Formats: sequence, structure tokens, C-alpha cells
Amino acid sequence: MSRTVYVNGEYLPEEDAKISVFDRGFLFADGVYEVTSVLGGKLIDFAGHATRLERSLSELEMASPVTSDELLEIHRQLVERNGIEDGLVYLQITRGAADRDFAYPEGVAPSIVLFTQSKPGLADSPKVQEGMKVISIEDQRWGRRDIKTVQLLYPSMGKMAAKKAGADDAWMIEDGFITEGTSNNAYIVKGGTIITRHLGNEILHGITRAAVLRFARESQMQVEERAFTLDEAKDADEAFITSASTFVMPVVDIDGAPVGSGRPGPVALRLREIYLEESRQAAV
Repeated sequence: MSRTVYVNGEYLPEEDAKISVFDRGFLFADGVYEVTSVLGGKLIDFAGHATRLERSLSELEMASPVTSDELLEIHRQLVERNGIEDGLVYLQITRGAADRDFAYPEGVAPSIVLFTQSKPGLADSPKVQEGMKVISIEDQRWGRRDIKTVQLLYPSMGKMAAKKAGADDAWMIEDGFITEGTSNNAYIVKGGTIITRHLGNEILHGITRAAVLRFARESQMQVEERAFTLDEAKDADEAFITSASTFVMPVVDIDGAPVGSGRPGPVALRLREIYLEESRQAAV
């Protein structure tokens, strides 16, 4: 069955959806994106994703073709039209179509595309019970990782390097410190304290990250936002990641060495439980 997608104001069957070959998202990766999870037919953390989208657009001096209210309605329409119970809604906005030139074009309407992916049982992944394995790689991305752009080639290369090594993901290292995973924020737990890199241009300001840290503090857990090294990670009691599509996911192995007991730890599992419970209650 064909999905219904949204392209520049129209709901279309996916096979009829088209974007210009001159679209700057295609030519320059001149665009931003967001991914919102759907659980029980409702959107998780939508307001946070909409706010970050506005920031990404602003940082690139790019206009939004829709208001936040219109964007919410498009999300809801796609969830309903595609019968999504559990899954994801992907959104991309580019600067639009214009003849090829490195300079930003003037008077060009932005392009907007949204589509869904059905992921039955998204919150019940069996991977939670066994945990993820990660490898470490050099972080060779551009410097503005706080802007959620569509230029994802190096993270894709990192994911493939992990796959070839028999792992699930890669944690990237810059100047001796872990920045983040290929599509997620990275954490360790030591002596009961949750440690994750502080916000800056070096990492994406994760929406799930913000919610998880808020819930952790509300639960009287100790949180320290600072950079940590690979050696610290390997010596940690626990490790985990957060993202919109994995929520909170334990990491049990780094570069072939077990983290802590080599099994998902109690802090990560409790945070996942809290996050899912709270997020479902607040879903729209």
C-alpha cells in the first residue's frame, strides 16, 4: 500500500511526489530536518522538535513555509492518513529550487517534505534487553553540529563502519573527548552520576536528551554535563544513548570491551521507563 506524503502544500501518494532537480537540498545539502516519534497514534515531544526546527532555520537564514500550528496539523494528518500507531514522522525543509550557485538565492520559496515510517512496537525493542555495541571513530564532521542539517554522509559512514565491525553504532571522538553517536547523544554513568557532554556547537541539542535530563533531575538523580574521554567510557558502570527513535538505549560494549557488567544497567533502564511513561502522557 502506498504511503501518503506531504510535498509543498499537497498530500500525495509517494510515487507521485517530486522535488526539483535544482532543489538546494539535493545540490548543497542546504536544508534541515526533524524526526518525531509516534506512540499510540500520538506525537512525542512535538513542541521541542518544532522549537529546534525554528532555531535550525534561523541559524541558516532560512524561512519556514509553514507555521508551528500548520506543521502540527500536517503531522497529525499524515499519522491518520497512513494509519501510524507506532512509528516516525520525518520532516525536511530546504532553501528551495534555484539555478546552481553557492550564494543563497533571493525570492525563492522553501521546499518542505514530510513522510512517515511505520514501526510497530517501536517502544518495545528487544535490543533494550541486550544493549547496544559501539565502536569509536574520529569525528570528522563540520563544526556546526548543533544545526540539524540534512548533510549526514559522515554519520552514515560511521554507521557503516560500525556495521562492518559487528557493532550497532559509532561514538565519535574529537580532541580526545567523545562528542556523540552517529544519530544520538552519548552518556555514561559512574558512581551513580549520569555524565553527558555539555551543549555547544559540537553536538546536536537533542530533544530526547533535554527531556531525559529533566526527568533524571526530577527523580533526584545526579547529572553532570561535561565532556568525557573514551577511557572514562570504557571504565564506566553503565553507558547509554538517547534519540527520538531509540528513546533511551543501553550501551554494553565499546570497541569490543564490556561496559560495567556487560549488561544493560539499572540507571539506563529506569530512565527509559520514566521517559516513555512521561512522554506518552504528554503526547499530542
